[in-house]
Amino acid sequence: MKNLKFITLLIACFFLFNFATCKYGFKDVAPIPLEIKNFRVSQLGNRAQYTNPRLSPQLTDKLQQKIISTTRLRQINDDNADYDISGYVSQYSTSTVNIQNNQASTNRLTIGFHLIFKNKLDATKDFESDVNYTKDFKSEFSLSDAENTYNDEIVRNLVDLIFNKIFSNW
Repeated sequence: MKNLKFITLLIACFFLFNFATCKYGFKDVAPIPLEIKNFRVSQLGNRAQYTNPRLSPQLTDKLQQKIISTTRLRQINDDNADYDISGYVSQYSTSTVNIQNNQASTNRLTIGFHLIFKNKLDATKDFESDVNYTKDFKSEFSLSDAENTYNDEIVRNLVDLIFNKIFSNW
């Protein structure tokens, strides 16, 4: 009797694990229409009250590099670009997010970016959107220390957020 239960259990497990499937998928990068051949990233500006002078040029450069390396689009620098990408840093501020023993222990840097996207071949695809990125850092760090320490991470993540707004179907 024990052997029959054991064999039945083995057969049930065999069928369960052999034939049970879980299928999921993501539709990540939207297909770029074949008629879209090129893009332009205008120099991204900075309209935040506090200005990090390195941020805008780094965002511009890294966004251009990401588009070139992950799409088939060619970069041009004139008004005839099929995709025209521009925008500006709209927010750059710090706030205290954690207090211990009546002192700030964690601060947060919040960076907002206003994206302007124009599709020269299909104006119905034009949009403006805001993306935000936050980075928490220890209160022992000054803002300048945090900028120096986390600059590459901040730029990379902001570029990813901007890129995903333009090229993803989420």
